[in-house]
Amino acid sequence: MRAAKTRAAEQGESLRELFARALAGELGTPPRDRRTGRVTLPLVGFGATPAREVTNLDIEAALTADDAEKTGDRR
Repeated sequence: MRAAKTRAAEQGESLRELFARALAGELGTPPRDRRTGRVTLPLVGFGATPAREVTNLDIEAALTADDAEKTGDRR
């Protein structure tokens, strides 16, 4: 049991998921993927161009404005 817990932790899954996968393999049925519905990154297709070129200065300004808004600082 300890070895199973270790293997599950190494693979980033729960013990239940490890057992379900092992049983599915033994019975010859495909394991059910709990991760359905997740997306694969990047979401932007190859060759797609952004609507606006975002620079480091744009990001810095946005973060500064956000920090000022959160702290109530209206410089």
